[in-house]
Amino acid sequence: MGGEETFRSNQRRLDLLTLGGPRHAPPPTPVALPTTHAIPPAAPPIAPPLPPIAAARPLTRALRPAAPQASRLQFRPASTSAHVEDPEMNGGYVNPPAVKRQFRDPYGDWWDKQERRNYGEPLHEDNDVLAIFSPEEYTHFTPGWGWVLFGSFWAVFGSGAALTYYLRPDKPSTPRTFVDGLEKELGGPSVVRARKDGEGEW
Repeated sequence: MGGEETFRSNQRRLDLLTLGGPRHAPPPTPVALPTTHAIPPAAPPIAPPLPPIAAARPLTRALRPAAPQASRLQFRPASTSAHVEDPEMNGGYVNPPAVKRQFRDPYGDWWDKQERRNYGEPLHEDNDVLAIFSPEEYTHFTPGWGWVLFGSFWAVFGSGAALTYYLRPDKPSTPRTFVDGLEKELGGPSVVRARKDGEGEW
């Protein structure tokens, strides 16, 4: 009964406010309704049962160990002995004689005047170091004769320098001298003085 009376009282207050009652009337106080019983919490979901673990079957035969595999760093190149089919390891290509183009006749009747070769002439596999634009070999004279020329140059140059040193004439003038080398005038005994009388060499 107490709950119904409170609800009716609140309803009358609401009607008075709606029909023009006091503008600043206090709002109705909320009333907590009594609960008859508590709501039980929800039960957690039940996970489905796991399937049974199958037992491993015994092996019918023993496992053989894997054969060792050679790594890339363990490979060795093929031997270049006489029994190998391709001793040059170039696919059986027959190389012409390895002669640099610089030693060919520059005035010969070549199909390619610049490269000094004929049309269809087989190329050597090292053509990049045998062509006309490769570094030329120095064949003017031997290394021994080059050292002879080098030493001869320095011998002649040194002999000329020695003769000039001993045969060079003196200066055609006499150096000027001062009394006491102008030691006092230049600032004292610790300064660089001028030439004094009797000093032949400076």
